[in-house]
Amino acid sequence: MKILAVDDDPIILELLEQFMLSVGQHDLTTAQSGAAALEIIDADGGETFDCFLFDILMPSMDGIELTKAVRATPEHVDTPILMLTAMSDKHYVDGAFAAGATDYLTKPFEVFELKARIGLVEGLAIARRANAKKIFDTFESKFAPLNGDPINILDLHQPISIYDVENVIDHLAMENYVAQLSRGALFGSSTFAFNIREILKLHKNLSPFEFYSLISDVSEVISDELKGRQFLMSYAGGGTFVCVSENGWKPDAHQLMDSVNLRLAHTELFNNAGQRLDIRVSIGDVIRLIWKSGASAVNAIAHAHSSAEAASDAHEKSMYDFWLQKDYA
Repeated sequence: MKILAVDDDPIILELLEQFMLSVGQHDLTTAQSGAAALEIIDADGGETFDCFLFDILMPSMDGIELTKAVRATPEHVDTPILMLTAMSDKHYVDGAFAAGATDYLTKPFEVFELKARIGLVEGLAIARRANAKKIFDTFESKFAPLNGDPINILDLHQPISIYDVENVIDHLAMENYVAQLSRGALFGSSTFAFNIREILKLHKNLSPFEFYSLISDVSEVISDELKGRQFLMSYAGGGTFVCVSENGWKPDAHQLMDSVNLRLAHTELFNNAGQRLDIRVSIGDVIRLIWKSGASAVNAIAHAHSSAEAASDAHEKSMYDFWLQKDYA
């Protein structure tokens, strides 16, 4: 695995070099500044890396700014980025994940912990390459004609990376973010989720490009509705968007759902045939993350996810029962 490590402390870079030698099977390149890192990435015939290790506090360009710059390069839009930093304040954690960090490890760290994180990143890099091919194939099929039921190459239940939507991050990064917060303070944080109603029908009848576009468009609508709030959101698969809100804001679930659905009603979403898609979402339980730590905080995200899906199922059942009663009236 090709790794680029960036830190203004030469001792840290030397330690990382020794670590990679002991682990083996990794090709490490180092840089002592963000500018130097971008030169390596942008150089003619430059490297395409499988993983980045960034410090945060560096002169001229810090690790968060560097993360944003790397995410702006097409070849590294979803390459795993692991922050290796002494900064444990929530301000830095929030900024790093919002910029596109995949994981966050505070100094001083144990060698076994770094080894475990690198191992996870290696598996993620392999999965990313496979997922990138799916997304590429999806866009290649943009103008493919639909013959009856299109075969959607995007797994319904697989998280999808959404690009260029404010405060939307990868779902693995969301889980890592909550786990990192649970090591510090979750005071004032809440989690909740939205689920697109009739997602099975939509997934079956839309082409891969249409389905990907739908997920991206809905995430943008939700992000716009939450604008002005401090939050992060990820697409968790199955038509579900998981959110974590900060600064003590716990939304009124039904009011927020109505606001998002009103915005969706005013948003013109179409399939390739020019037919308008009438998209609505359901919202699940809003869960305070205070006093939760470790696995329980991640489990709270899973509960928010499942409760949103249950809310959609309950809505569909109520609509079915309503029309069934009218048929017998």
